[in-house]
Amino acid sequence: MQLEIRGLERLSHRERQVVALKETGASNDEVARRLGLAPATVATLFNRARAKGYQVVLVISGDPLGVMGEEGDAHGDLESTE
Repeated sequence: MQLEIRGLERLSHRERQVVALKETGASNDEVARRLGLAPATVATLFNRARAKGYQVVLVISGDPLGVMGEEGDAHGDLESTE
């Protein structure tokens, strides 16, 4: 599994760092400790980044969710397990 953040070119270096950590589940306090910032600064940077706009895309290799069917066809019939 891979996380791709699109639109990073619009963000400052610090905003990129904050976005990368926040989008992988880190709290403001965790990001602040890791980057040596105040939690309020992390919140400000994250909000600025969101205002500038970026997209998070999750790239999943293979079929770990078991939804592609035997031949990898996303439009194939799904069997109910109920």
